Formats: sequence, structure tokens, C-alpha cells
Amino acid sequence: MTSPHPTVAAVTARIAARSERTRTAYLARIRAAADRGPARGRLACANLAHGFAASEPAEKEALRGSTKPNLAIVTSYNDMLSAHQPFETYPRVLKKAVVRAGGIAQVAGGVPAMCDGITQGRDGMQLSLFSRDVIAMSTAIGLSHDMFDGALMLGVCDKIVPGLLIGALSFGHLPTVFVPAGPMPSGLPNGEKARVRQRYAEGKAGREELLAAESASYHSRGTCTFYGTANSNQLIMEVLGLHLPGSSFVNPDTPLRDALTRAAAARAVAITRQGGEHTPIGELVDEKAVVNACVALLASGGSTNHTLHLVAIARAAGIDLTWDDLADLSAVVPLLARVYPNGAADVNHFHAAGGIGFLVHTLLRAGLLHEDVRTIAGHGLWRYTAEARLTGTEVSWEEGAKVSHDLDVLRPATAPFSPDGGVRVLDGPLGRAVIKTSAVAPEHRVVTAPARVFDHQDDLLTAFSAGELAGRDLVAVVRYQGPAANGMPELHKVLPALGILQDRGQGVAIVTDGRMSGASGKVPAAIHVTPEAALGGPLARVRDGDLITVDADAGVLSIDVDPDVLARREATGRAPQGEEWAGTGRELFAVFRATVGPADAGASVFPVPAPFQEEVPVDQHA
Repeated sequence: MTSPHPTVAAVTARIAARSERTRTAYLARIRAAADRGPARGRLACANLAHGFAASEPAEKEALRGSTKPNLAIVTSYNDMLSAHQPFETYPRVLKKAVVRAGGIAQVAGGVPAMCDGITQGRDGMQLSLFSRDVIAMSTAIGLSHDMFDGALMLGVCDKIVPGLLIGALSFGHLPTVFVPAGPMPSGLPNGEKARVRQRYAEGKAGREELLAAESASYHSRGTCTFYGTANSNQLIMEVLGLHLPGSSFVNPDTPLRDALTRAAAARAVAITRQGGEHTPIGELVDEKAVVNACVALLASGGSTNHTLHLVAIARAAGIDLTWDDLADLSAVVPLLARVYPNGAADVNHFHAAGGIGFLVHTLLRAGLLHEDVRTIAGHGLWRYTAEARLTGTEVSWEEGAKVSHDLDVLRPATAPFSPDGGVRVLDGPLGRAVIKTSAVAPEHRVVTAPARVFDHQDDLLTAFSAGELAGRDLVAVVRYQGPAANGMPELHKVLPALGILQDRGQGVAIVTDGRMSGASGKVPAAIHVTPEAALGGPLARVRDGDLITVDADAGVLSIDVDPDVLARREATGRAPQGEEWAGTGRELFAVFRATVGPADAGASVFPVPAPFQEEVPVDQHA
């Protein structure tokens, strides 16, 4: 077994030291719950009768006893979203497979699943990030009936998987398997889709051409094929050891996909206490597993949304992960994949080139992943270098790829696309921010230019359409977009316009306390700025013409204004207020906006555990 890379070892050690009290308290809580055993054995007769009233006679008989494990199915099915539509038939398939494996299963509940692609640029996007915590709470409600010995989680997309995982970790004593649905087959190449989008933004293509391109790209059941947050979720779940090996990127409606779904159900039975390989999810998601997830995200050029989600997920397991940890890992983790928007390929090409199995193999060989972790497949991450194959009608695992089948898409750690993982933390008088550099050309990574300030993305697009942004370098400051202001929507709608300016030779960057989505592209974007403008952050005092530097190479976000002068300035602009929040469900989330935490703490509405708030004498850069 290869020794861990010194930086990986040091970051893991400091996370463990920083988290000692919270992790210890979390483990004590879930172990106490596990010691009490499955609660259905202690339910009063009336409670238990309610719990199986709708079941078939054989199921009722099984639920009366305590020898067969009962698995909760929590599903994000709806038939509007392509990624979640395949889940319609999963409960029936899973229930049959669980019974064959010696258990029983019930659908414990459903969670909402919204699509950022549909709500992009719309008021509904202001509910997107908050939906993650709603999903976590919905998951907890489903599991709260205490009828269960384990769980199967059905989810794919952006906030759904992190929400399911946070909710599952609140029931960390339950063994839990995540069941993917897979990506749709490849459609219109992503580069061609981006070209048509930019032509539309320039007025050179009409709506019919744009809709035809989009429909040819997003064309069937399954996850969108670009490497955004949804597919980053899938890769991270597999490297965390919560998916079966090789299962994340198998297309829907294929015999292998069906066999993997049945195998996930059988494995969920096996890892219950009754199944003999008891593997509670809260024990599995430990400090080493969290670091593995961070490394996999960075090596694959994954979504910047996970700089929020991974922090929130870790906290749900009592682990204090910070942006500094991600930045220090990014400095030593090489970029090994080029998948759109970081390249021309899609996730199907990535999977065919060797996929997650090869990625895990080469990172383990380089000492960049912890091998000695628990997974749903058993102990050790080497299991995740295997490739899933179909043997008859059942799945089997064979030795996976040891070389990349396409070096333009996937490379070994010894010959990376870039020596670092492409996610940096920026610091300076404007606050802290995250920037994804893996898709940004080196010549565009440092921009110093006058600010052009906007309080809404539509104002930027109006200025672009009027020609006000042409002919000069600029840093677009789009503020009052943080979680406390309006729920931290993605601002992906502005990227085609900024891309056009960059292509014309202008120096362009964007600075925002909002998000820029898993599809962040070629324009340098300092995102998730904290403290946010709505809470008095410095962005609220930036004025048109202020000289701003976004330096991704040096990790700097600065403004050429004397700090005392900047601090004395009156804030300009404001977040939406009062009746401006009425409509589209936004008024229902006022309590979320009032209580949400900062971006670098995961932008969560859940209270920060007291030990996280105490000073711990740990060297943050040991």
C-alpha cells in the first residue's frame, strides 16, 4: 500500500484534530442509537400496526418479527426531470431484490427534486440552494418512523444527493446505500451547444436554433452528460464508498444498470446488523473518507458547488472541513480529467476512457487517496478500481483499467493535464472567495480592471445588450446574491455574455457572492464571496470604477481603495425586501434567509454545533 502524500496526510490529521470533540460527540450519539437496535421491535402494538397496515400479508408477517432487516427507500422520483424519471420503477425492483436477499423494504418517503437547469435565471432558482436542507429534513422525516434497519437513497442531481446524505447522516447508525440512475446517452456535443448559446447571446441565432440545440443535448432519460454538480455528486458518492463500484455512469435502460440496481439492494441487506457486515453510514463517512471526496472532486475538475456541499456534509458527520483544507489539497492534487466544461468530452466518454475505476487507481498509486477506509462494498478503497460487468443477468466485478483508454479525456497522476486541481481560495480586502481555474486558460487567470457594479444579473445582461460593456476591460461585480440576500442563486445566465467579451479580447472577470454553477467555464469567476453584501460585506461598498484584481495564481481578491476609505463608505444597493419577495414560493423561505450560515460554513440553515464555535489550537497549515 502506497504511503499517503505528505499534504494529504497533514490535511487529514489537522481535520481530525480540529474535529475531535464534534466527531466524538457525533459517534457517541449514533452508537447509542445503534445499541438500542431496530426500534420497530420496541414499538407499541398500535404503532407497529400503523407501520405495516398497507403491507401485503407476507410483509406484515416479516415486519412482526425482528429477524429480517427492514430497509427504508427514500426517493427523489419525479417524471419531469430526466435524471430522476428512471426512479419511477426502482422501488418495485428494489423491494423484490431485498426480499430475495433475505430482507424487506418500504418506501419511507419522498424528497423534492428541482432542476437548476430549468430554474436558471428564474425566481425559482432562489429556492435551489435551500432545497438541499429541505431535502435533508424530508429525509429525516421519512426515517423518523424508526421502522428501519438500513436505507436505500435514490437521488442524482445538484442539491438532492447532498441533502439525502446530510439527512442520512442524522440517522448515522443506519447502514445506507445510494442508488444512482446513470447519465443519458451522449447527444449534441457540449462544445456545439455552448457555441449556439454564445451565438444566441450575440443575436446571431434565433430561439428556434437555440431550442433545437438544447433539445439535442438534453434528449432522454438520465443525467445531463456535462460534468456539473449532478455528475460530480455521482463521482463523489462512489469515491466515498456509498455507491457500488463502477455504478455511477452506467446508462439507464441497460441490462447492466438493472443488474447494478438489484445488486445495490442485496448489498444494503448484507451491511445491516442482521446481514452480518454491519456498516453504519456515520462510521463510514469519516475524516479520511471526506478527504478522499475532496481529492476526487479536485482531480476530476468537479463542481464548485461542492465547496459548499462538502463542508455541509462533513459537518453533518461531526467533521470540520474548511476552504483552506480544499485549497491546500488542490495545490498537490493534479487535474486528471477533461470533461465539459473543462474539455470537449462528456461523462460517457470519461466512463469509456476508464472512468472512476482508473481515477481511483492512479490516485491511490500516487498516495493521494486513503485506501484504508470502510465502504458499502467492504473494507478498502482498492475495491473501487474494479469494473462492473454483466455475467448473465447478474453483475460481477473484474479488474479495472490500469491505463487510460483516451489520454485526451483521462490521464494518470504521473502525466496530468495540470499539476494542481484547479480550485483556489482567494483572500483580500473584499473577503474570501472560491475560483475554479481548471477551465480557465492561464492567460485569463489574472485580471485587473475597473469594476462595473450590478445588484442583479439582469442588469448586467441589459448593460451588455446596450453595448455598455464593450471595448474595455472590466470586473463585473454582481452582489446581493448571497444566501442571506436571495438564497444564493446560480448566475450561469451571464456567462455567455461575459464569454463574448473575453473572446473579443477584453480582460473580463466576475466577482459575486452568488454561485456560478457546476458548469463554470472559461471566464474567471470569484464566487461565494463571504461576508456577503447583504450582511455588510465589503462588496456592498464597491463602486463603479474601483480597480479590482482577481488573481487566481496568487490567490488574491483585492481592490485598489484605501482600507479605511472603503470601510467608511456607505453601502449602496440592497437585497430584495418586503413585497419583492412575494411570489414563486420565495416568501415561504424567509426564515431560511434569516438564519442561513455563511458560504464558507456550507451555507446551511442548520445550527452550527457548539464545539465548532470554540477555538481549537490547531495549526491550520501544518
